[in-house]
Amino acid sequence: MNPVSAILRDQHDAGHIPVMLPEVLEALAPRAGGRYLDGTFGGGGYARGILRSADCDLWGIDRDPDALARGAELAAAVNATDRARLHMLAGNFGDMQVLAAAHGPFDGIVLDIGVSSYQIDQAERGFSFRRDGPLDMRMSREGPHAADIVNRTDEAELANIIYHYGEERMSRRIARAIAIARAEAPIETTGQLAEIIRSVVRQDRSGIDPATRTFQALRIAVNDELGALTRALEQAPDMLAPGGALVVVTFHSLEDRIVKRAMTHLAGRDSRPSRYEPILDARGPSSPFRLGHTRPVTASPEESRINPRARSAKLRTLIRIPAASASIREPS
Repeated sequence: MNPVSAILRDQHDAGHIPVMLPEVLEALAPRAGGRYLDGTFGGGGYARGILRSADCDLWGIDRDPDALARGAELAAAVNATDRARLHMLAGNFGDMQVLAAAHGPFDGIVLDIGVSSYQIDQAERGFSFRRDGPLDMRMSREGPHAADIVNRTDEAELANIIYHYGEERMSRRIARAIAIARAEAPIETTGQLAEIIRSVVRQDRSGIDPATRTFQALRIAVNDELGALTRALEQAPDMLAPGGALVVVTFHSLEDRIVKRAMTHLAGRDSRPSRYEPILDARGPSSPFRLGHTRPVTASPEESRINPRARSAKLRTLIRIPAASASIREPS
């Protein structure tokens, strides 16, 4: 049985398929006695794979109470009476330095950016329009939810959210339709919102539902996902042990651009603004980091066929050079 098929069989009962697990494990290369951090525990797929790969210790971070409960169940299964291998931490991965730095340095840190299959599949969480449910989308189940944004945000600002976070070209048309509809009655469910969007945006040749990009934008805004990702990329490099790897899996271009830019900068691979501009000082100190690969790793054709969520996934890796002890920070 090949690795992808084995993973699908192993994860079937848990209802969660970790995207690109073989590639993640190859990039992390878990070793006995190592320390690892899963900043987006979710369904626990990566954590389970890491703990099975080596006799190591792992810390998992998540802000979703349901994910923390799943982590507690896994910890009960893998922790021995004389040694705890899995440690769960409640919070946002964008605050990983506060939450987990004291347990490092880490030989590997992994981040899976986006919504988990558990959250998508639960209609009451309001992440998906496939099943009608309350317009919520909160990963932590705290604070303002998507209905607040949809019903209370100024039309122009709402259009900007949909455009910037969803990369939706029809953002103004969608915001106008939402403003007209909410003037009649509050928009409270995922089904209501999806139908409003579909009434003004036709499905394109890609076959993607017209509501997809708007739902993505709202989810990102509700959970400050790009802000959390940016903060995590600022903190994680300092938490790596020499030779340690930061592995990030993203699912859309906004996330991938942020990860690519941060890793390229840390590895000293920034491109020059123009080929005509001189390099003023090429004698500066070498970077303490290197890229694990120059191009993002994508899912295998088999995994993409079996697990549609993997089709858009991109994996990037940053490695702390073993001899280095200090990180490079972008000037403020």
